[in-house]
Amino acid sequence: MTDQRPWLANYPAGIPAEIDPDEYRSVPAILDEAIAKYRDKPAFSNMGKTLTYAELDVSSREFAAYLLGELKLKKGDRVAVMMPNCLQYPIAIFGILRAGLTVVNTNPMYTARELRHQLVDSGAAAILVMDNFGKTVQDVIADTRIKQVVTTGLGDLLGFPKGAIVNLVVKHVKKMVPDYTIHGAIRFRDALARGRRHTLPEVSIAHDDIAFLQYTGGTTGVAKGAMLTHRNMVANMQQAAAWLGTNAKRGEELIVTALPLYHIFALTANCLVFMEFGGHNHLITNPRDMPGFVKELKGIRMTAITGVNTLFNGLLNTPGFDQVDFSRLHLSLGGGMAVQRAVADRWKAVTGTTLVEAYGLTETSPAACINPMTLADYNGSIGLPVPSTEACIKDESGAELPVDEVGELCIRGPQVMKGYWQRPEDTAQAVDADGWLHTGDMARMDAGGYFYIVDRKKDMILVSGFNVYPNEIEDVIAMMPGVLEVAAIGVPDERSGEAVKVVIVRKDPALTADQVKAHAREHLTGYKHPRIVEFRNELPKTNVGKILRRELRDEAPAA
Repeated sequence: MTDQRPWLANYPAGIPAEIDPDEYRSVPAILDEAIAKYRDKPAFSNMGKTLTYAELDVSSREFAAYLLGELKLKKGDRVAVMMPNCLQYPIAIFGILRAGLTVVNTNPMYTARELRHQLVDSGAAAILVMDNFGKTVQDVIADTRIKQVVTTGLGDLLGFPKGAIVNLVVKHVKKMVPDYTIHGAIRFRDALARGRRHTLPEVSIAHDDIAFLQYTGGTTGVAKGAMLTHRNMVANMQQAAAWLGTNAKRGEELIVTALPLYHIFALTANCLVFMEFGGHNHLITNPRDMPGFVKELKGIRMTAITGVNTLFNGLLNTPGFDQVDFSRLHLSLGGGMAVQRAVADRWKAVTGTTLVEAYGLTETSPAACINPMTLADYNGSIGLPVPSTEACIKDESGAELPVDEVGELCIRGPQVMKGYWQRPEDTAQAVDADGWLHTGDMARMDAGGYFYIVDRKKDMILVSGFNVYPNEIEDVIAMMPGVLEVAAIGVPDERSGEAVKVVIVRKDPALTADQVKAHAREHLTGYKHPRIVEFRNELPKTNVGKILRRELRDEAPAA
């Protein structure tokens, strides 16, 4: 098999060709081992407050006991989590997993329409939501199977008086908490207190049990839940841990977590992998506040940071970043979108570390390819397939292509999802009979086994590392009575990699771009908003009437 895996020859010393995805039976089994080894070490910090592994152990057990003992949830039930990065998040997800339940990660910026779809589709039985987003839950709960809402304030776990001050400022000064009323909702701290009344039973978790339902658009506009089993997640944790190899010191790492934990990249790479390493996750709640972010970085001595290209670029362009202490920094990992050479070169010049690019998908838990941590300089590649992972390039007929030929990147390994939740047809389309996941990304492999993304087969738009699906944008804009036809495309953008542009044929000649943007704000999360609105008399189409987005894309840079 080795001759079919040329990348193995370029593995750094000490990295195995294979990992054992069955070494641990579940994510909580790895958590239990980490708690035993690193009890008194810091696990998660946020806004000046730190949780040790021992405290994470106690609180997550209490939440698990509440879910099982008080709510009487049954193994396999789904629990949604709708929060930015804060201390409640790791307590909640580890509690849900310890209870043998499934985590449904939910973007807190979702509109009511987007949240309703995800809660209805997943059949979630309960939701934990931060107050800032309670109004959205209030607006949709009647349409869902949610039987219990747990609410929390940003400052609730920060202690007195800081927590009370934070909650006061967020609600009354910054006006970030719209009024809401949810009948029967319980506060997170009260849920933990109720959990203390119950004994957490031994829960048997099998490899094939679903740990996370991670929603993604896949190649279409409807968000689908990728079923990521405990075996998928354990495998990817083991693959990433093997890849970090001797680069990371167990019990000594401090990783900056600015990407949201509800996104698969930060969830696995930061929260789970660094938990296995006994690392300390420093959670950034609002990385958009770049001056505040840089001020936080000045107060810590980080060893690792993950992000998307736009995040690294934003830091480099924020005054004071060059005064951060980089003496312990040895790992800078970029993913979610292409890392730009100019950003990588500048990052190396300022921090002294190489910005290493990785590639993954929600459907691969997410890591599939990573560049060696020993990389001296940015190389434009997405790296080598991680241990126990096969990758190949296939043509339209499914035949494997030789070195340097461009085709669709396909991935096979223990981290590939079980399938899409309750969507067998979509699953069969994405994962073939031989277990190959068809990524929809056009790529090539060089003679050394390094992979390079060339283009995207799908029409997906990538805004700051987040997938935006044209179908969804078009569906929302088409709801407007003044719109006859609409096409959504991605156009190059210096800040976000790509931005959304909509091209509209009007039914009502009086329709304005401002009206279109206002409508989008009402129905779509911020990163999906069209930045550019263009009106035309007609859209380019195929002979069967299908709108040719590619033609519009090809025109866009010239325009």
